[in-house]
Amino acid sequence: MQESGVGSLIRATYHLLGLRTYFTAGEKEVRAWTIHAGDTAPKAAGVIHSDFERGFIKAETVAYADLVRCGSVAVAREKGLYRMEGKEYVVQDGDVMLFKFNV
Repeated sequence: MQESGVGSLIRATYHLLGLRTYFTAGEKEVRAWTIHAGDTAPKAAGVIHSDFERGFIKAETVAYADLVRCGSVAVAREKGLYRMEGKEYVVQDGDVMLFKFNV
């Protein structure tokens, strides 16, 4: 069995409701955030705090699978998998993001 019944139910419900998950990661905490499919980077930043959306500059982004495969942000950067995205970027399910903003 690859996934529990509860995990399958949650995944199916997210899909049915058009929800996606992205992550933020720091020294002390990794956190998952829920957004709607099609949300742009500034909108996703606004889920954390409205100031993040209002003062959005860019999002440093890497796909979760790429980060796990590389083992670190530094290696993902070296391989060109860690990228800077602007205001038009549509957040993908499983993105790991760091927002840059100025208010």
